[in-house]
Amino acid sequence: MRIMTDTNMLVSIAVFNSSRLGGLLNYICLHHTLVLSSYILEELDSVVKRKFPDKITSVHNFLTKLPFELEYTPPELPKHDYFTIRDKNDEPILYSAITADVDILITGDKDFYAVDIERPEIISPADFLAKY
Repeated sequence: MRIMTDTNMLVSIAVFNSSRLGGLLNYICLHHTLVLSSYILEELDSVVKRKFPDKITSVHNFLTKLPFELEYTPPELPKHDYFTIRDKNDEPILYSAITADVDILITGDKDFYAVDIERPEIISPADFLAKY
């Protein structure tokens, strides 16, 4: 399966060393294809520089060792009718997941759960672990 994670999951792993989420990411990388968007990587860099500047080097090192496919997110999204989402800052993530044709988007952000789409399946880290 092709699986995308959101920025918060990467922050939890790279900055806070979450062993549970790190194990999940390791499982994904070993058994599936991890897909990250340019938007997610830019957001990760921005969040870490702003909130955890002393961790930016370790986050960059983490990313250099992480096997993933890169999906380009346009700076301005074209008009589409794929979905609507409350938080417009989440739109580029879901748009990238759809255009990258991922099977699953793993996120803890409840705004994504309110979106009514067939694909990708939007699921929490805990539900992914229980289901797969």
